[in-house]
Amino acid sequence: MKINNKKNYKMIGFTLIELLVVIAIIGILASLALVSYTRSQKQARDTRRKSDLKQYQVALENYANQNNGIYPSISGTGVSNLCTALGLSNCPDDSTYPYGYIYSSDRTEYVLWAQIEAGSSNYWVVCSNGKSGEFGSPPSGSCPL
Repeated sequence: MKINNKKNYKMIGFTLIELLVVIAIIGILASLALVSYTRSQKQARDTRRKSDLKQYQVALENYANQNNGIYPSISGTGVSNLCTALGLSNCPDDSTYPYGYIYSSDRTEYVLWAQIEAGSSNYWVVCSNGKSGEFGSPPSGSCPL
């Protein structure tokens, strides 16, 4: 008589299908997190752009208070020349989407703008009359708001 010495081994581990299901779930969760992260980054950059325009607005109002209500005239619409005219040592700007500045012919009104990434409109506009908001295109004259 032969004694059967085989031990009963329990199968330990995961099947290939279980592993594939787990990998698929991890992939789906990772893609959702990436989309959410990208959207958050865009909103953060837009918030910084709006804050930068607010800094320019304060500097422009200080300039006008010292110059009988007249805002600076610059060549072009870029803010690098505006920084020089305002005497700012640190010039907030965005190399991806440059900021813009235009002023009225009598230099008593101005419009600042920045292109934004999130939202339904493409530009955030700040006007000398205190209004600010989204607008569909870069302003070309007076405050579009």
